[in-house]
Amino acid sequence: DRTIRTKGMHMSKLVIDSRTDWTPDLLQRAWDEIAIIAEEELELVPGKDLYPNQFEIVSAEQMLDAYSSVGLPIHYHHWSFGKEFLQNAKQYEKGHMGLAYEMVINSNPCVNLLMEENLAYMQVMVMAHAGVGHNAVFANNEYFKQWTNAGSIIDYMLFARDYITHCEDRYGVKEVEAVLDAAHAISTHAVDKFKRKHQPKMTEEQRLKAMMAEDDRRQRELDIILKTTSLANSEQAPDTEEPDFLQEEEENLVYYIMKRSPNLARWKREILRIVYKVNQYFSPQGPTKTLNEGFATFSHFYIMERLEQKGIITPDAYMAYLQSHAGVIYQPTYRSKHYSGPNPYALGFNILRDVKRICENPTEEDKRWFPKLIGKRWQDAVKEAAFEHRDDSFIQQYLSPKVIRDMHLFTVSINYEKDQDYGHNTAKAIVSEIHDDLGYANIRTALARSKERINYVPQIIVEGADFEGDRTLYLRYDPYMSRELDEDDAQEVLQHLDFLWGYKVDLRA
Repeated sequence: DRTIRTKGMHMSKLVIDSRTDWTPDLLQRAWDEIAIIAEEELELVPGKDLYPNQFEIVSAEQMLDAYSSVGLPIHYHHWSFGKEFLQNAKQYEKGHMGLAYEMVINSNPCVNLLMEENLAYMQVMVMAHAGVGHNAVFANNEYFKQWTNAGSIIDYMLFARDYITHCEDRYGVKEVEAVLDAAHAISTHAVDKFKRKHQPKMTEEQRLKAMMAEDDRRQRELDIILKTTSLANSEQAPDTEEPDFLQEEEENLVYYIMKRSPNLARWKREILRIVYKVNQYFSPQGPTKTLNEGFATFSHFYIMERLEQKGIITPDAYMAYLQSHAGVIYQPTYRSKHYSGPNPYALGFNILRDVKRICENPTEEDKRWFPKLIGKRWQDAVKEAAFEHRDDSFIQQYLSPKVIRDMHLFTVSINYEKDQDYGHNTAKAIVSEIHDDLGYANIRTALARSKERINYVPQIIVEGADFEGDRTLYLRYDPYMSRELDEDDAQEVLQHLDFLWGYKVDLRA
């Protein structure tokens, strides 16, 4: 039996049954056991492959508050966060929604929020799920490493909150709210696809001073031009850099307006920068949801099984945990009213477990489909799958015929035919791919493509602006698979764009 010695005191072996309640000491001892398995068996070394973990026990109200601010412990003020909190709170009080067992923040240290209502065995599961699984993806996945700096996000959000509070005091809550409303309306178009070239790093205060000094210089040099505008004051000095967008189109609307809006006040420009940076920081979350949740579920499943084998989790607690685990990976059938596509927890978990199986016990089919996995160490293969891909490439490279069969995946084609009697189009659904070699390949490709961002965010391109004339901003919509924009929604968004740009915005399809 393994014992833990703390400050010279002998402690009995840790045992958690289905009715054990948590205490801070028990959770610390449980995490010590989890960390051993993570390091020795999953080969995820704390401090090297994992950020330091910070576990916080929260109430239902605190978890609802975290929902409204996308999990960040610090956020700037906006009415939409309060609205979301009230909506979720009412749904929760009526029993129409449950709360997550945990919430994890991509920061360094990695902040893990655990619900206080969880029994001890559930707290152990969510620590393994978030503190090992999600933490490892945040720290090692190439997409997160490219776009996020986990060590700086909390400090930046502190700056953002204080700056926006300062603007509210100086310019009025309504003025600031209008800018945030408009920025949030186009926040899905505040993400870069490729890294931009940045100047050497400065603190936010240094950068603001440098920006204000540059604006003042341009103000003095461009007095003649400013006389032709109706907003000739240093607080609303135009950004008059050479329009390099003429050589290269821009897809990030918030960034473009922040840089090129002719008469946008400095403080409004900085608020757009905040919205741009926050959305860019969270941009890896969507394209990696399946592999992220899959690896977290794979991690907690492996660790909980090992804890039960080591006698730390009792059989009754393990059975109770398995019931919750089954709910997490439950996949409704396509006929169910709850069906909304493949469950990312189930799909990612099944793919990674299958990768482990192929490495250890491949079939002849596996040898044909995944020759590079045969004989490979499963720890290396699983980490490579989770750390070097986004969902689209993860599915394209690792979804196996076995998982396709086990999850009963198939593709459906929709054909539109004109009804001869009534003269309108009718839709007919046809199963277009079956479970054969060609079908497996096509199903995998179709599912991978469905994870691409273009399926969820319309492709809006900045073509340019007429700076020498009426300063109209020209946008172009590139339809994907012949999809059309909703006219009413498009008009509402264009009103926000007009407000931020300050002149006419023309959207072409």
